[in-house]
Amino acid sequence: MMITYSLLLASILLVLGGGNAIVTHQYRSFGVAAFSTSSSQAKTTSSRRGRTSTSWFISAKTKPRPTTSTSLNSLAGFEDVWSSYLSALESDPLLVKSITAGVILGAADLSGQAIQQSLLASTNEDSTKEKEGGGGVDIARFARFAFFGFILQAPWNHFYYQFLDGALPPTEDPFTSTTAIKVLIDQFIQAPIFTVIIFAFLGVLEGKSIADIKRQLDEDYVDTMLANWKLWVPATAVNIAFCPPILRVLFLNVVFFFWSIFLSLKFNKLED
Repeated sequence: MMITYSLLLASILLVLGGGNAIVTHQYRSFGVAAFSTSSSQAKTTSSRRGRTSTSWFISAKTKPRPTTSTSLNSLAGFEDVWSSYLSALESDPLLVKSITAGVILGAADLSGQAIQQSLLASTNEDSTKEKEGGGGVDIARFARFAFFGFILQAPWNHFYYQFLDGALPPTEDPFTSTTAIKVLIDQFIQAPIFTVIIFAFLGVLEGKSIADIKRQLDEDYVDTMLANWKLWVPATAVNIAFCPPILRVLFLNVVFFFWSIFLSLKFNKLED
């Protein structure tokens, strides 16, 4: 349990703290327009009030502190990448979210394969299988997870969160009944449905029959949902309460990296 929440905390810091971004919210009828301005941009923003209602901005604010030229260059490079990513996300949100999910889920499966191979090697029960090629990277398995992220996971959550935020607009105060209701909808209506879709989608990509997919659901669905709620109930609460809508799927993708490792191991269990 401590490992789960440590991973969740790391995800929160990565997305919410990326580039020391300062995010404030301006709420509209179908979502949130997020604004952030540093002190050096305050006058510029105020002079453009007529246009800021149709866009959002996130600007990095760095506190002056003693640094080396190398660290300054690294920080500037990160801020440039973050700014470019946000610009691309604003101009083509679905495509950027899909590519991000494909990369993250593919990397998660590679991590799952490395863990699985390490466990297999540590047992010392099947060294001949490793010599026959069992220790290599399963490219097809990696491709399945990357494709799943690109074609299903990101689009599903992109449109799902648009619908959810449209039906229940975000509130300025994160700790409201609206937030609680959205978390309940997400985890006890959406998540059980999407988990069945994940089993079916990855099963079809593996060439499994409907009977095989149903058998795997019978064996693993309950355990998967119990594990899901341990991670995703707090993660979803943070996502809905604190993330601006444009960054919801990014936050989800970062947490999904760790969840995908679990799914990768669940769907590709070592045979005794």
